[in-house]
Amino acid sequence: MASSSLAAASGIHDKAPALPTRALLWLIASFAVLLVPQWDRLPIWLVVICVVLAGWRYMAQSGRVRLPGKWLKTGIMLVVIAVYVGTVQGRFTVDTAASFFVLAVGLKWLETRSRRDFYVLFFILVYLATVNFLFHQEIYWAVLNLFAVGLLLVGLQVLNAPDLPDTMASGWRRLGMMLLKTLPIVILLFVFFPRMAPLWSVPMVSGQARSGISDTMRPGDISNLAQSSERAFRATFGEELPAYRDRYWRGLILDYLDGETWRQGRDEPFRRPGRVAVDGGAGELERGQYDVLLEPTDQTWAFALENSVAVSDNVLGSDDSLFRFRRPADSSVRYRMELVAAGAARTDAAEPDNVRRYLQLPSSGNPRARALAEDLRATADSDREVVDALMSRFREQEYFYTLRPPAMPDDGVDTLLFEEKRGFCAHYAGAATFVFRAAGIPSRVVVGYQGGDPGADDAYLIVRQYDAHAWVEVWLQGQGWVRVDPTAAIAPDRIELGLRDAVADEGSFLENEWASPQRYGDIAVLQWASLQIDRINYQWQRWVVGYQGQSQMDLMSRLPGGMGLKELGYATAGIVGMALLIAGLVSAWQIRGSGSRDPVVRLISQWHRMCARSGIPVRQGETPVQLAQRIGAARPAAGNTARSFARLVNKHYYGSESVAQRDSRNAMRRLLSTMRRQLQRDSGQASATRKTPARSEG
Repeated sequence: MASSSLAAASGIHDKAPALPTRALLWLIASFAVLLVPQWDRLPIWLVVICVVLAGWRYMAQSGRVRLPGKWLKTGIMLVVIAVYVGTVQGRFTVDTAASFFVLAVGLKWLETRSRRDFYVLFFILVYLATVNFLFHQEIYWAVLNLFAVGLLLVGLQVLNAPDLPDTMASGWRRLGMMLLKTLPIVILLFVFFPRMAPLWSVPMVSGQARSGISDTMRPGDISNLAQSSERAFRATFGEELPAYRDRYWRGLILDYLDGETWRQGRDEPFRRPGRVAVDGGAGELERGQYDVLLEPTDQTWAFALENSVAVSDNVLGSDDSLFRFRRPADSSVRYRMELVAAGAARTDAAEPDNVRRYLQLPSSGNPRARALAEDLRATADSDREVVDALMSRFREQEYFYTLRPPAMPDDGVDTLLFEEKRGFCAHYAGAATFVFRAAGIPSRVVVGYQGGDPGADDAYLIVRQYDAHAWVEVWLQGQGWVRVDPTAAIAPDRIELGLRDAVADEGSFLENEWASPQRYGDIAVLQWASLQIDRINYQWQRWVVGYQGQSQMDLMSRLPGGMGLKELGYATAGIVGMALLIAGLVSAWQIRGSGSRDPVVRLISQWHRMCARSGIPVRQGETPVQLAQRIGAARPAAGNTARSFARLVNKHYYGSESVAQRDSRNAMRRLLSTMRRQLQRDSGQASATRKTPARSEG
């Protein structure tokens, strides 16, 4: 009433039925849940605006404020959109479009007044749930989205039946039954519905900050990345896991030194953007093969172990034995690789012209490092001896591996090698490459990951951001490119056991991530729970999210007779047709037998059939009391019983006081049995009376 009065006072006249408060609350609750998966990418002001607008709508429902009129509503819309346009700054991607969609949903609250508006917002929020899957595809986000849709469906039931008792409990119960009924059809359609690749190639996210290695390396970059426990990728092997020291995941090569920054000396070759191909791994893994499920990086490079070749066609080999995607990995990507004999996978040429760029150094700076290179060269008979001499220096002198390196702004290589002697892998890799080049040895910095922790039951490896690593590759005559890792000489535990053990004495492992389970490696229960959750999510991403065209066709080929795309279409049509037929038959059966489930309705039906056999058929629209009166007039012996039965029927359906349902039905059964005997006896007496005069006349 209060909301209606306010609407009338503000000049708002809506002929549609008012929106029930409880239904509105379910709608707002669903909207709040659907915003949770987007908290990490939506600007904070946009979230605040959505909360304020939804709160304004609820306050108006309770009569505390008024909804804005036409002009105020238009002004709010223009101001908010102007702020959004200024924030976006001309960028238009799927990410910005999704953010604008959230803003539009927030503005919609200001004009949600009637039941019709509820239905409009209901379908908009269902679409918002599907938009969330563009950015988060883990199983826990899927469960959260489904929960939000469940809230919407319960709100829809409240809207259509606001006066039913126990609406929430019965609503969730009905949803559960609907889920059980539809789940088999959903599974069949998921398996058999043809999965075709999209016809477009649009970047999913642009400008969103992601943790991970980049195409430049400054001395402190990787040490900062090592404080993150975010997952980089997972790898499943067709045989036993490789030894920890052999888990060098090559990603990109940095060969140009610009001051203190290492970067790529050549731009990546242009490739026409390809279609989305996220299911590169299909079929059983053979010996020597491994699958990688890469988290989104918005970069084109794929990580692979040394001496690998691509098996799936969604990665391409590039120069320097690296691998690239056709388009940035803006969503999780799965690809398959294979380990081959050492040297068989090398694609980079061995001619001096190709390695000349790996001798580049700035024209000045770090004079002591240059002098060290000259001394090493003067005392060595080969490039191999120069490399070994520098590694011996790292092993024998007091160099330290630390996540808390000191600042080395000027002549950083000299400061590291001769003064501080404290650094992280990026410091030592950059310094070693500088010395090797100064000694005339072609060399380059390789950036990627080293290590990886086993998942649950050692079924796969989990490589995290703190496994990020940098090392050196040098060109040796007759051997080609050879890996040289200064970190292995300074801190062998980092290469053999992992970062946690390498910095255990320092206590700097994940020191800023107090909520990360990986920080508490000594708590076995916590680690077990973390691995079990990761295993569930990994299987979800591999077999549900990653179930795409190639994976589907591989599965279909294993079925008896095999199935192609054409057969899949026929199977899908058959499943849909069969589902519709079954649904129609079940609905017809439920409509036909809807009354038979009520025991009182069954007793009334027996009464009606009994009356029809006794020559007193039920008339159209006749009430139980009227029928009892006709029975009393036609069969006086059963009149009182019929009237008692009719009173119990009325009391059952229309009584104001509570009635013991079972006792009432038992009494009705006894009355019905008595009435049957009375009608049969009365019918027998009437038949005897008719026959007696006929015999006397004879």
